[in-house]
Order: sequence, then C-alpha cells, then structure tokens
Amino acid sequence: MKYKLMKLLRVLLVAVIAAILGAVVMTLWNWVMPGLYFGINAIDYWHALALLVLCRILVGGFRGHGRGGWHERHHWQKWQAMTPEEREQFCQNRKGMFGHRQESTENKSA
Repeated sequence: MKYKLMKLLRVLLVAVIAAILGAVVMTLWNWVMPGLYFGINAIDYWHALALLVLCRILVGGFRGHGRGGWHERHHWQKWQAMTPEEREQFCQNRKGMFGHRQESTENKSA
C-alpha cells in the first residue's frame, strides 16, 4: 500500500512540476520573443507545454537519470578492485566482442 501511495505522489509531483514549467516557458516566451523578433506571436499554455516537451525530446531525451550514477560508480569500483592482469583480460574480452564490427567496416572501405 505504501508503495502505491509513493508512486501516486511521484506521478502527482511530476504533473505539478510539468505544469509549473509550462507556465514558466509560456511567461518567458511571451515576455522575450515577441519583443526580439518581429512577427512572432505570444503563445498559450498548451503551446508552451508542447514546446517544453519538444525541447526535452530534442535536447535531453526521456531517459532516466537516477540509475546511471549508481551504475557508473558501481562499474568504477569494480574496475578499481581489478588487478592489472584482470583489467588487461577485460579489455581483451571487450575487443573480442566488438572486433568483428571493426573488421567488417575495414573490409567495406577497402
């Protein structure tokens, strides 16, 4: 039950933040853009929200940022715990996994 409540609160928080950001984008656009460029009109709230989503898609994407930091630290800690021989073996295994791609691109260009 507590998990469902936390999920609901998280969804509500995201909705509130999106609503606030949409209002901020609308206000900034209507304050700055019509004065800077001739022919640009003021936008309403829904256009501002759509512009915010478009910018997020083009610049930031919709990937999660929370897990990446933990995974990067975890892999870094594993790398630090390896001996030089284990690191060399790891690098050789990685080259073996991706070596066929490099060879195939070299053959195509020749």
